[in-house]
Amino acid sequence: MSDYRARFLQLALHARALRFGQFTLKSGRLSPYFFNAGRFDSGAALAELAGCYADAIEASGVQFDLLFGPAYKGIPLATAIGVEFARRGRDLPLAFNRKEAKGHGEGGTLIGAPLDGRRVLIVDDVITAGTAIGEALGLIAAAGGRPAGIVVALDRQEVLGEGGQRQSAAQRVSEQAGVPVIAVASLDDLLALAGENAELVGHREQLLAYRARYGSAAR
Repeated sequence: MSDYRARFLQLALHARALRFGQFTLKSGRLSPYFFNAGRFDSGAALAELAGCYADAIEASGVQFDLLFGPAYKGIPLATAIGVEFARRGRDLPLAFNRKEAKGHGEGGTLIGAPLDGRRVLIVDDVITAGTAIGEALGLIAAAGGRPAGIVVALDRQEVLGEGGQRQSAAQRVSEQAGVPVIAVASLDDLLALAGENAELVGHREQLLAYRARYGSAAR
């Protein structure tokens, strides 16, 4: 496992952003684990998280000019990553959107640097149904930007629905948008960690069973 993947998972466990038990997801599935990026709720945790994101982005080789954070969780994530890249010597422009268009002041939906003519990297925590990413792609296109990729913290690697093509949300979005989806870590990485960590090994069988039932065909 890449160093940044292991660092991210350990950070998520420490922050309780990653928990084990029985959790009912929005899809109605009963999951043996749950990820909530909102638990990275301190400056130190966000700084370390941003370092993991930046390492994953650099390792992917994706070429981009601007960071875009979809409202809401994408906003602090993209901001923290922008600060991390500046610390590394690359000062990137940053933009994000608001949920409702503003009718006064600067107006509109978009805030931050202009997107026109720029290759845009979308930053978010996870991809579930892909709805939020689809909205972000529409905003970027309308503003004259060009999507370069999407980076998320965790890829659950599970199918969108029952039966049919065993395609994950990340795979579907990547195929439809024609851009790579980069994950800092995935369910496969979590399983690898659970196989090595004495505190997590007790959860491995439940994770394997969940992947067997809901896992996407290709990983």
